Amino acid sequence: MIKVSIKKDNIVINGHSGYDVQGKDIVCAGVSTLVTTTINAILRIDDKAIEYKIDDGFINISILKHDKYIDILIENMISLLKEMEAQYKKYIQIK
Repeated sequence: MIKVSIKKDNIVINGHSGYDVQGKDIVCAGVSTLVTTTINAILRIDDKAIEYKIDDGFINISILKHDKYIDILIENMISLLKEMEAQYKKYIQIK
């Protein structure tokens, strides 16, 4: 199961969904794509706005700056993760 921990200035995503085998797991692929796209968009706006670490089954995003656009991107990512959680409750959990 993918576990997402959301705090004011930190988001941690940990684990693998187990929806399917690696390479065919649409839940893991969806989460990875969503989060990576958000990270890249934020960095294009301000490369000092976040720090992040990505490893196998692990993503940690520390939010260092807030502004209108960065906050919208973060809120959008969280909203989409919650939509995924609603569709795939057995495979992703947000707390």
